[in-house]
Amino acid sequence: MSATSYDGYEGLNRLALDRAGQAEAFDAIGDRYDEAFPHKEGQLASGAWLADALPAGSRILDLGCGTGLPTARQLSDAGHRVVGVDLSPAMIKLARDNAPAVEFHRLDIADLRNGRLGGPGSFDGIAAFFSLLMLPRAEIPYALRMAHDLLRPGGLLALSMVEADVDDFTIPFLGNSIRVSGYLRDDLRRVVHDAGFEVTGEDSYAYAPASTDVPPEIQLFLHLRRA
Repeated sequence: MSATSYDGYEGLNRLALDRAGQAEAFDAIGDRYDEAFPHKEGQLASGAWLADALPAGSRILDLGCGTGLPTARQLSDAGHRVVGVDLSPAMIKLARDNAPAVEFHRLDIADLRNGRLGGPGSFDGIAAFFSLLMLPRAEIPYALRMAHDLLRPGGLLALSMVEADVDDFTIPFLGNSIRVSGYLRDDLRRVVHDAGFEVTGEDSYAYAPASTDVPPEIQLFLHLRRA
């Protein structure tokens, strides 16, 4: 896709105010997020794949970095140049404490258009762990295409989603309400393929958060290469 394809990402602005509401929920949750999700085997394994598959010193975007744990710090400790973005000010503050060697920015996904962090081809890899599920389904293909453009040719994307046939569905989460979207795995494979990615690996994990208000879930991890 050419740089002009960023014009198509105006759709990512449609629910910006609603996403600000999502950020407020995560501001309130703060470091309780890591307490509620203490076991991140799938995320650690996928992060290790990304860290090992890229040359040392690669520039990697952590899209929806949260508290910086485990991914931003994991990738930084592996010797990569990591840039983390998140919409929640509280999460960014925690991330800066947890991974001081990482460059963090408080940005919405839509803010990455038009070269905000370097433009097309400026990243060797991207980690998007459970960040795109915060978008309505109508916006997820735009976000994936933007990730495609931000990657250099042959660049890698580590993507995780919860397997669920839902679109912008409200759930209780640690005393707050958030909205989530998901796909069944065949549908997710189709969406990433349509966005210009080749699936090179896939894992799934059954996960029960250490929380009483979030049901067990199936987490899907895709290892993707920009085709």
